Amino acid sequence: MHPGKLTSVARRFPDIYNINMKKRDVGSQNATLTTMPSDAEIRKILIDRVDVQNKSVGIVVGIIGSKERRVISYGHLDVGDPRPLNGDTVFEIGSITKVFTSLLLADMVQRGEVSLDDPVARYLPSTVKVPERNGRKITLVDLAAHTSGLPRYPGNLYRTNPKNPFADYTVEQLYECLSSCQLQWDIGSKCEYCNLLGVGLLGHVLERIADMDYESLVRSRICAPLSMNDTRITLTPEMKARLAVGHDVTLKPTENWDLPTFAGAGALRSTVNDLFIFLSANLGFTMSPLAPAMAAQLKVRHRPAGPDPRDYYCLGWGISVTNDKEVICHSGGTGGYCTWAGYDAGTRVGVVALSNTTFHHVDDIGIHLLDPGFPLGKLHTEVKVDTGLYDAYVGKYQLRPDFIIAVSREGDRLFSQATGEPKFQLFPESDRDYFYKDMEAQITFVTGDEGRATELVIHQFGKDDRLKRVE
Repeated sequence: MHPGKLTSVARRFPDIYNINMKKRDVGSQNATLTTMPSDAEIRKILIDRVDVQNKSVGIVVGIIGSKERRVISYGHLDVGDPRPLNGDTVFEIGSITKVFTSLLLADMVQRGEVSLDDPVARYLPSTVKVPERNGRKITLVDLAAHTSGLPRYPGNLYRTNPKNPFADYTVEQLYECLSSCQLQWDIGSKCEYCNLLGVGLLGHVLERIADMDYESLVRSRICAPLSMNDTRITLTPEMKARLAVGHDVTLKPTENWDLPTFAGAGALRSTVNDLFIFLSANLGFTMSPLAPAMAAQLKVRHRPAGPDPRDYYCLGWGISVTNDKEVICHSGGTGGYCTWAGYDAGTRVGVVALSNTTFHHVDDIGIHLLDPGFPLGKLHTEVKVDTGLYDAYVGKYQLRPDFIIAVSREGDRLFSQATGEPKFQLFPESDRDYFYKDMEAQITFVTGDEGRATELVIHQFGKDDRLKRVE
């Protein structure tokens, strides 16, 4: 980071820089960022993503240790806009919002306002029929830890504007959805990421408990105690001037997202410097009244179903275990942005990566900086193949009874759809190797003597999972 920028941040947040910590382990407590890649090396990664792979218009990466922090950026606020990005550039942070929502819940538990095991129905109007199963009721912790059995998206979600798909969804529609919703499995029996409905509902319930809107709740109970002045939903004119323009996968500008009913699932906007403050509190570099709630977030752990970058879901955070490292993290994505924030509790180093283009292309950067053994995503080039091959690949492939990938064909296009996921197109880079443009993942088809696929291998987040074809 430029010395002038460091001084500026230090003036804004002096408590972060006046650290007086007990030395428990010299190796970890005295950790600096000197063992991390240099600014030039990180900048080279960003240049590759922006100029070579064309996956973004601009990316900002921040690294925080116990005694220093660095911000490295490349690209611009918009195509044709000469202004560079920096640590104060504002981004939509998408599902990183879920960490804040679960922290609100954990803090309410610490205050004695609620219990994790409270039924969700207790805090909703009596006219709302929250689904139950086998005598079990959905609790607040089920929503936060993704064990509710609710579907990822409401069944009555009709996206009148695909570029801002949740702006028109109302609380009344949410209540209608809950009253008619069928659970996918027994509550608490399985952990599967409930992207919109579960944590969005949790945010709404917390609003009702606190008797204030979600943004006011986050600002009063998290941002104010931590002096996070650039994390909010409604931007001031000055913040709007620092907002990076969001872009779709074709690098065309797109609309910002509004989530009035599901704010807790992904409505927050923030900056690298503000997320530094948040990570600093989670890492224990700064004293905070939220420390007990932050610690409580990591005590609830569930293994998710299916291939996933996290080996556990906690309250809000996920934990990815790679190369004997536990990386506590969460990614985010909206129609124009992708984001990642996380930290290694062992080395006590945190990373933030924010991009103004939709596409999960910063997750691997974040984890790689904390764990150099974790591979960076590579550039994939689409090639022409005989689309007649697709017939041999169409079918269902099973990892476990609760996780299947269905491969289908629509004309000359090949698609895959995992259990509980939307359908995504596959693009060939060889006869048997295919990649996604919507996420950092690839698929290889393994064929038998007659050319028919007998299994597929999904390559994602440094892991290979083999799924056998099932009839």
